[in-house]
Amino acid sequence: MKFAITHPMHNHPYHPELVTGSAVAAVATAAEKAGFDGFGFTDHPAPTQRWLDAGGHDSLDPFVAMGFAAAHTTTLRLIPNIVVLPYRNPFVVAKAGATLDVLSGGRFTLAVGVGYLKREFAALGVNYDDRAELFDESLQVIHAIWTGDDVSVEGCNFTAKGVTAHPRPCSQPHPPIWIGGNTAAARRRVVSQGDGWCPFKAPAALAQTAGTAPMDDVDGLAAGIDDLRRRCDAERRDFTAIDIAFANDVGGDPGMPGFNADQYLTGLTELAKLGVTWVRVTLPGDSLGQTLEAIESFGSEVIAAR
Repeated sequence: MKFAITHPMHNHPYHPELVTGSAVAAVATAAEKAGFDGFGFTDHPAPTQRWLDAGGHDSLDPFVAMGFAAAHTTTLRLIPNIVVLPYRNPFVVAKAGATLDVLSGGRFTLAVGVGYLKREFAALGVNYDDRAELFDESLQVIHAIWTGDDVSVEGCNFTAKGVTAHPRPCSQPHPPIWIGGNTAAARRRVVSQGDGWCPFKAPAALAQTAGTAPMDDVDGLAAGIDDLRRRCDAERRDFTAIDIAFANDVGGDPGMPGFNADQYLTGLTELAKLGVTWVRVTLPGDSLGQTLEAIESFGSEVIAAR
């Protein structure tokens, strides 16, 4: 089992200590030293003030920030949480991802989602109702341009004829692609075009807001994994080759009052039995010092104890 963190910009306004080059470097290097395997950023290029006031959070551009983190680390995998694929032309996403993979020495994983914030779609000039179609189209284009030359595609909003984009990623056959979301459609995409599934815990109210299926407990996750396994079998895909990323709620979050490392380890065992291969760990974001302390303690109490 591997562990990943997202840079802890949980709030609006963000804590200013966390949003400097030195802070990003410090979090990334501390995570690598503690034994974490992945590090990433969220993707909100044009959030509304209404969403921020309702509990949303600020963000850095994920590709720029991951590039900065890559320059200060050597083993840490760069995994956004997550890139909203319909926001961008897929050739732009492919170029950014290939560049990050090449410059990091093959350490990039493209984790993507369909998105759900209507006003953010509007601000970016993307039709919200087309997001599923755009998502599928983007997956096809990214696969094609990462693995081939002279690519021609008639897209929803573009016409590409004879495109060759070098340098290609150095990962072979291409960087892993993880599909986010809790729905059957997300799992279908994992089987047809993905290398991993990254659902998230979503009680009914959150699921309705995010436009996904509820997944409130381990039983819900288990049902989703069983469905994914059946789909893999039907398409003759090796289920064991697919990564599954989820959060572990047992024992609390590191750096927060009441965190219990022993209970957390018990929760990890249960997730591993289900087939979870990556665990997304939530870090506190009240200060840089608190974040770094939580990373160090999690490394010694959990990662080193496995």
